[in-house]
Amino acid sequence: MHFIVELYIPRPEDIYRVDARARAAAEELAAEGAPIRHLRSTVVPDDELCLLVYEAPNSELALEACRRAELVSERVMEAIEAVR
Repeated sequence: MHFIVELYIPRPEDIYRVDARARAAAEELAAEGAPIRHLRSTVVPDDELCLLVYEAPNSELALEACRRAELVSERVMEAIEAVR
């Protein structure tokens, strides 16, 4: 399952710092045996919005990755992707 975690970031250039922290936290959880992967981070500058995409069995694991990365999430949503 895929989950999108929504964050507020006022400066688009912070995406690289946020992405590194999100990725590291997911890798830490995975090293502990949790089935989670950070897939990507996207920023929408006009809305000061950052979207983190995780592959995990539940939303709680995606939120735990954010907690470990010290990222405050606005909301988490299950997502379905159509990949061609």
